Order: sequence, then structure tokens, then C-alpha cells
Amino acid sequence: VQLVESGGGLVQTRGSLRLSCAASVTIFRPNTMCWYRQAPGKQRELVATITSGFTTNYADSVKGRFAISRDNAKNTVYLQMNSLKPEDTAVYYCVRDYSTWGQGTQVTVSS
Repeated sequence: VQLVESGGGLVQTRGSLRLSCAASVTIFRPNTMCWYRQAPGKQRELVATITSGFTTNYADSVKGRFAISRDNAKNTVYLQMNSLKPEDTAVYYCVRDYSTWGQGTQVTVSS
């Protein structure tokens, strides 16, 4: 399985971005898709998860601002990020079943 993230970039505080993660093979079979992030000098953080049954969970730091979704027909997982803050600046990684990682996409939020 290959995971390719896109959609990162530079945005101002309170702006929005949508990250996409395209899988090279079907993600239809039961699995959990995740978004992690890692900021310079900080530990990696689990941001959001979504199961094959569309159950979602979020880190407290992003609840109410971020939304994870998946489109199994397109083999794609999304992370909609709203009301962005400078502390959201990090490399964001798409992960399948907590074990297969994408290459990451940089998100930078300017103050």
C-alpha cells in the first residue's frame, strides 16, 4: 500500500486547508485511517482517526476545528482543517492501520 498526501501549504491564522491522502490500493477492506502530525522539536501527535465504519476520533487540540473523512470509492482520506492556529504548524502524515505511513505534507500557519 502506498499513501500519498497532498494539500499542505502556507496559510494565515484562522484560515483553512484540506489535506488529501490517496491510497494506491483499495482501502475498502476494514481498516483505520489516521492523520498524525509532527512539529519541530515535538513528539509525534495522533490528530484524527476514522474507522471503516466511519467512526471518528480527534485529539483534544483539534476538536471542533478539524474533520476527518473518507471516500472508499476514491481510495482517499481527507482532513479538513479550519480555524488554523500557528501551533498547528507541522508535517502531517497519513497512516493506515497505525503502521503504513505516507511521506508527509507540510502545513505552516503564519501568525
